[in-house]
Amino acid sequence: MRELSEVQKERYARHIVLQEAGEKGQKKLLDGKVLIIGAGGLGSPAAMYLAAAGVGTLGVADADAVDVSNLQRQIAHGTGDIGKPKVESIRETIHDMNPDVSVRTYQTFVGKENIMELLGEYDFVVDATDNFAAKFLINDACVRGGKPFCHAGILRFQGQVMTYVPGKGPCYRCIFKEEPPEGAVPGCKEVGIIGAMAGVIGSLQALEAIKYLLGAGELLTGRLLTYNALQNEFRTVKLPEHVHGCPVCGGA
Repeated sequence: MRELSEVQKERYARHIVLQEAGEKGQKKLLDGKVLIIGAGGLGSPAAMYLAAAGVGTLGVADADAVDVSNLQRQIAHGTGDIGKPKVESIRETIHDMNPDVSVRTYQTFVGKENIMELLGEYDFVVDATDNFAAKFLINDACVRGGKPFCHAGILRFQGQVMTYVPGKGPCYRCIFKEEPPEGAVPGCKEVGIIGAMAGVIGSLQALEAIKYLLGAGELLTGRLLTYNALQNEFRTVKLPEHVHGCPVCGGA
């Protein structure tokens, strides 16, 4: 495990004084590898806080380019990035923020044919996608590949977060069963989203990844955290420990 330089000790000083982190924990973060699937509303704050924390290797997968309509909530991108691939824009943002961080970019659609290869050597996965097909795909691949991941979803003034760790609590498919028919559930393009919601929920995803790498605190395994911004109310819903018959994890 690498030794911290004097510059790093200063950069991460507020981590180092934490009892739950310290120099040992910061070294764990610097040695950590997190894959973020989606470089938009959730992926932007998640990536920026993971980079600021000194997570040493970040993978970012997204096939899209920056559009002006993204800028209301996707804070890793700016006006000058319009038309640029999102993975390149976010890589530049992270590099400017923290040169300690190595960014691996994957400008591609994530599908059945490439997701297992993408998961590769990463320690933790952040599901920052905005559609059900991708969320079920990520869940199924992470369960089968034994990879912990954090799911999140946002719409209008609401958001939700849960974390799956192999052998600890239900997976996403245990709770949400099957992908709804296409068009059955409207997306943010149809019903809107308040931009700051992405920051709240994406930051929580970054926290889950950081806590996992540190081995500190309790993760949202077996629990679904929901947030209603209009009422300013967080709720934690306890999920069943086992869902027998889950086609992916078998309720393990």
